[in-house]
Amino acid sequence: MSIQQNLNNIKSSLPEHVTLVAVSKTKPNADILEAYEAGQRVFGENYVQELVEKHDQLPNDIEWHFIGHLQSRKAKLIAPFVSLIHGVDSLKLLQEINKQAAKNNRVIDCLLQVHIADEETKFGLDEQELDELLKQVQHDNSQFNNIRIVGLMGMATFTEDQNQIKKEFDYLKSLFDKFKRHFDSAQCDNIELKTISMGMSGDYQLAISCGSTMVRIGSSIFGTRK
Repeated sequence: MSIQQNLNNIKSSLPEHVTLVAVSKTKPNADILEAYEAGQRVFGENYVQELVEKHDQLPNDIEWHFIGHLQSRKAKLIAPFVSLIHGVDSLKLLQEINKQAAKNNRVIDCLLQVHIADEETKFGLDEQELDELLKQVQHDNSQFNNIRIVGLMGMATFTEDQNQIKKEFDYLKSLFDKFKRHFDSAQCDNIELKTISMGMSGDYQLAISCGSTMVRIGSSIFGTRK
């Protein structure tokens, strides 16, 4: 099937409140343009250099998400244009994003990455680190005028075991609900939890049933990577 057909099939199965991020890493501009012509506007990239090149070469109404592990020193390269950074997992990185956003006179939306998988290789904060980071931002509110934490992101274990994946997604949703309740009542200007980014090509339907509001889909749209 074509990219357009794949997109149409996926979009027809998504509830209205779920945002589709088309994961276009390693894909040529022609493939991204085909998805763009089919109406897709939100694309996700894992590599800073590749994202910068694609941003420069492709239509300027594309909403670019950075979904990989961002090194602090590279934040300045995407700060002028990135719409959402998915994998923020340290205070140091958040401070650097804020600094670079200020230089570009922008407020950059961020998701905090939570470690939910049964795998050491995945990045992310545990519950205590998440709590500490959010409280630090709340406490030093004026130091973070150029970022906004809009939600949480997590990647499930790479396994066929659906019960394991569901348990991990449910855990992220429970954390989201807990911190949303707290910060909604605290009314902190730069913490506005509304997005749960979880679910990829193999498990996005399960993720949505567990409460995901944003799914990151690559191979089901563009085909498997070469």
